[in-house]
Parts: sequence; C-alpha cells; structure tokens
Amino acid sequence: MAHPSRSAPTAATAPELDVDAAISLNKLLERSFKAHQHLPACLFMGRSISYGQLDHLSMALAAYLQSQGLVRGDRVAIMLPNSPQLLVAVAAVLRAGLVVVNVNPQLSGADLGHQLRDADARVIFTMDTLAAALLALPEGVAMPQPIVTSVGDLLGPLKGAVANRWWRRFQGLTPRVKLPEAVGFLAAIERGRQLALHPVDVQPSDIAALQYTGGTTGVSRGAVLLHRNLVANVLQCQAWYQSALARIPAGEQPVSVAALPLHHIFGFSLVLLLGLHQGACLLLIPEPHDAGGLLKVLGKHRFHLFAAVDSLFQALAAHPAAATVDWRPMQLSVGGAMAVKADTAQLWQAVTGRTICQGYGLSEASPAVTCNPVDDTHFSGHLGLPLPGTEVLVVDDEGQAVAPGTRGEIAIRGPQVMAGYWHRPDETAQVMTASGHLRTGDIGVFDAQGALRLVDRKKDLIFVSGFNVYPFEVEDVLSRMPGVRDCAAVGMPDHLAGEVVKVVLVKSDQDSASPSEADVRAWCSSHLAGYKRPRVVEFLPELPRSTGGKLLRRGLRERA
Repeated sequence: MAHPSRSAPTAATAPELDVDAAISLNKLLERSFKAHQHLPACLFMGRSISYGQLDHLSMALAAYLQSQGLVRGDRVAIMLPNSPQLLVAVAAVLRAGLVVVNVNPQLSGADLGHQLRDADARVIFTMDTLAAALLALPEGVAMPQPIVTSVGDLLGPLKGAVANRWWRRFQGLTPRVKLPEAVGFLAAIERGRQLALHPVDVQPSDIAALQYTGGTTGVSRGAVLLHRNLVANVLQCQAWYQSALARIPAGEQPVSVAALPLHHIFGFSLVLLLGLHQGACLLLIPEPHDAGGLLKVLGKHRFHLFAAVDSLFQALAAHPAAATVDWRPMQLSVGGAMAVKADTAQLWQAVTGRTICQGYGLSEASPAVTCNPVDDTHFSGHLGLPLPGTEVLVVDDEGQAVAPGTRGEIAIRGPQVMAGYWHRPDETAQVMTASGHLRTGDIGVFDAQGALRLVDRKKDLIFVSGFNVYPFEVEDVLSRMPGVRDCAAVGMPDHLAGEVVKVVLVKSDQDSASPSEADVRAWCSSHLAGYKRPRVVEFLPELPRSTGGKLLRRGLRERA
C-alpha cells in the first residue's frame, strides 16, 4: 500500500505526534492521580470521588486482586454501568498488571458466556442487579470469581441506601439474586488495605485491554489493545482537541459528561482514559436512555466536553427540558460510533449553539482514526482528517490506493491500531496487511481536500445506537426456534437509534398460527441482548435468494 493521506497541518494540531516511546497506561494514570489528588475525578449522584481517593481505592483493590493468585497478564472482566466502581476497578486491574475485559452489562446467555470463556476471565466485577445473568451462563462456561457491588457502595451509608433503592426501582428488578462465593466490592477493598501492592513493571507492549467486537465479520472476538495503543490514542485526541480545551477558563477544572457507556471503546478511551489523563471531572451518567433525567443532571452543572452518538444527541436536543440547561460552557461536542445525521446536527446546533465534531473509529483502533477540526462552525457530514501520526488509505480489492473521489475500502495504520485478535491468528491475518495496515471493511471516499466520507458500513452490519449487530447472530438464534424454516435479519432506519433490527421469517407450516410475533419476541428476549432484539417482525412465504441459494438482503432492506 502507498500514498497515505495524512492530516493537514492546522493552527491547533501538528501533523505528526511522537508516540513511539509512549508510556504505559499505569504511569499515565498514576501521574494524574498525584497531580490532581485534591480535585474530583468523578461526580455521581451528587457525591464526588477525588483523584486521591481513586488512587487509594484502586491501590487497595489491586493488592486484593494480586492476593487472589492472579498474575501478570491474567484477564479480569468488568461488567458495570457508569459508576465510580468502574473507575476504581479499571485502575485496579491495570495497576495489578492484569488485563481489562470490558463487558456490556446488557449481555446475557450465549453472548456473555462466549466472551468470558474466550477471554478466560479469572475474575468479574459486576453489579448485584446483574447477578441473574451470571447464574444463567450456558453449560460448560465456568463463572469467574465474582466481585459484586451495589450502585451506592461509594456514596456513603445513607445516600448509598437511597441510591440502591432508586436503582432497583428504576431498573424494574426483582429481589436480588446472590452469587455463590461472591466477594463484596467494599470487602475486597478493605482486605486490600491490609496488604501491600507488589509493583508490576508494565511495559507499553503489554496488553491493557481486550475489547470485544464483531471485527469485520461474524462472531465476537477480542481486539488486543496494548498499553501503547491506548496511550497513543489518548495523546492523539488530546492534541486534536487542544484548541477547544484551551477555551475553558483558566483555573477551571474540565468537566466531561460520561453519558456514553464506559464499557464501549468510545467511552472507555475518549471519555474515561482521556478524561483522567487531563485531570477532568467525569460527570457519570448510569442511565443515558432517560433523556429527561440526564438533562436534569446537566442542568445542575457546568460542563465542557460532551461525547455521544447520534441517537443521544437527537433525544436530548428534541426534549423540552433541553432549554433548562446552560450549554454555553460546553466547548466540544464529539460524535462517533455511528454516523451523525445532518438533521440531528442541525437541531443540536440550534439548541446548544455548538457544532457536532464528528469522527471515525473502530474498536481495533482504540478507537479514533479521523476527526473533523474542532473549530468548525458548520457540520460537514464527513468524517474529517486523519489524527496525528495516522495513515488512512482508500484501497481497491487488490489493496492499491485509489484516487480521491473513488470509493474503496478504508485501511489504516498508526500507533493506535490493535496488535491483533485474541487467539485468532488466521482472522488477524485476514485484516492486517504486510505493510501494517488494518483493512476495516468499511467503504469510504476521500474528497479533494483529504477529508474522509463514509459510503457504507461493513457488509450487512446493523448499527443500533452505536453497537454492532451482525445479522447471522440473530439468525442463528431464530433458526433454532421451533416452527421456523428460514429467517433473515436486516437493519431498518430509526430516527433515534440510527438503525433497528428487523427479522423476516418463513414458518415450517404456513398454515400454522405458531410461531406468532409474540413467540418470536419471547424467544429473542431469552437468547439475545436487548439491542440485538428485533423491533419489527415479519412473516413471508419465502425469502429472496439467488439461484445459488444466497440470501438477497437488498430486497429485504428495501421492504424495510
């Protein structure tokens, strides 16, 4: 591959960034803990946790993890909503020399079992309200040692008890389920206080996280993100955002809204890690789908950075309570994970006075690859320019770079690109070229100014609120349902989620009343995470297929 497109020099960003000698995340975080020890690291349900407290809590928890026989490189799953406990757990896992495995709290059944087994997770941090999912792991999947917390554990006795009751009511949960041999989060910290943390000389080349993703095809696999990958992306984005950050009044601590789920690579890297590196206060939002509740929180605070997906921007800007928020201190609105629609950007700018700065990335790139200039005053609709030190190509089927204006596959190379897929050398070889470029499977085009525009997503991929849904995963579940002869899943447009899942089924017996739509929904509720469940269910006598038997999804999408 040749002829890379690089970011053009601007007043705010150097075209290159020296990240070859990047330090580990451990050193990056520990420096921040010391430099900002008296400042709040996060604000959650009206209670703050300082950087100094985060330092001491994570050190004690790291010592506890080491005392349980975990050794350098062991994997630890973190299955938590946005909360102070998540921050403590991430820092503790890294400081103990272990590997973070980010797990979506919505996962259950085969999806959850696959990730835990594939990663060979030794320990899992989870919320008491999620215990049922661990008890229902598929046969043959061993449950990692659970460390269980309640949402109010770090809020103090009185406020914590109130928060626990509210959280359970909000989630509509039944009485809590107890996990066998579970250790309490606070109990683990207390035990760790009595122990010494054995320093681990973590290197930039060590694995920091396994970020599970569908990759470019099919089943979920772990993108191996090294310490240097994540540090590089933090530094790249800090440099790119610098002119916006410089507008924060002198002496005022940056406040970053953490409404994106922090288990998602967008939230993990560009909100959590970047925010902690900058000494920001993270305004933790455990349930961003409650737009009214989120706006109520935003109405009480000054904040400067807001990262979100299209559906969240849309929901907030369209809500009547948006007028109660003082948006003037906000210096940067970053959109990613799914394409931001022009009407969403227009509404957001009309309500907040700020332009959405759209970027492009993927889990395999830690995640940020390109971004629009942060000083743009109008939403362009394209994905911007490559970040410093990043090469982006648009290539043909033979891997040769194509001319600007010509569509092709997006291929990237940079210090943020993953080391490969966990224990999948063959699949790694399919996406990583000899020149070190990652073939993303996305179709894009460069304009004459070097800005990247996304033409289409990975073939057949459905994007629901920024999360990947692969049709075959849904189809595999439905094909095992009694009474289903054939099935297909496609995406259909949705003004909030970007896309939702639609399934089309062929019954084994066309004259039978079963399975009904209700039967299909019940079956999917038992076997699929919430965002993978179909919004629309349709029955047809036959599915459109080619003479070779290939499913013709285009016709189904057109019907959708």
